Amino acid sequence: MRIFRSIPYLLAGAPALVLSLSSSSLSRRDLLQTFASSVLGAGVLAIAATPSFAADEASATSTPLSSELQDVYFGVGCFWHIQHEFIQAEEKLLGRNEHSFTSATGYAGGTSTGKDGKVCYHNLQMTADYGRLGHGEVVGMSLPVDKIADFTKLYFTLFNPKTLDRVDPGDQGGEYRSLLGLPGGVNHPVYPKMEAIAKEAGFKLVPGKGNDPDTFRKQTVYVYDTAKFPFYQAEIYHQYHNDFQDKPYGQAYNQLADLALEEGRLHTTGCPDRV
Repeated sequence: MRIFRSIPYLLAGAPALVLSLSSSSLSRRDLLQTFASSVLGAGVLAIAATPSFAADEASATSTPLSSELQDVYFGVGCFWHIQHEFIQAEEKLLGRNEHSFTSATGYAGGTSTGKDGKVCYHNLQMTADYGRLGHGEVVGMSLPVDKIADFTKLYFTLFNPKTLDRVDPGDQGGEYRSLLGLPGGVNHPVYPKMEAIAKEAGFKLVPGKGNDPDTFRKQTVYVYDTAKFPFYQAEIYHQYHNDFQDKPYGQAYNQLADLALEEGRLHTTGCPDRV
């Protein structure tokens, strides 16, 4: 895992505090816990958050039209890099642009939420911490049914080809487990294709029960029914974020978060954030 140069931790009514560290052995969670031990929490804006999408179970068991859009999510390690790769796929495979991208970072796979349905990143106030609630980091998106298999193929290229593990092994715990979600879970009509793609890539798909443990070194991917385990959009400051596996993606990419918020494709969550 590359060096974490700066990570913002946000307090209500105050500018972002930036912690600069030079150790590459710490995960993002370790960095936050180290920082939090020296800083007192503050009140935060509380706006009720609801699942960003939850599929209709009835549609999952019927055969959907190929052009029908369905909400799905994928996760493997840190969601910053994953969002960037799926944004590129939306552009190349679906012809989408900055006004129609749907990929957003978020959380899924847990069995509970915080007060008012919030699910938040680790924060100084300990508000609805996604890790404590059993969720993992994911990227949610809206895809035509006949393209879900193509995006599944892309998903399995995001693992380290030598180890068949996530590319950021320094992040450990259930928050970084490998998981995916689709309407109906293993009962989705496209699931057999996804299972075959996973097998060819060296992985096994297993039904997720919720609050599942880490998949590190197991070559296992949990599969969730989005009706039972919905996607919760992450904070705005986690959207279109640079990743430490690659060079910075550039301001044009980073600024897509503000555009998506302005156009209503992203929303505030009520969690500690920059907005």
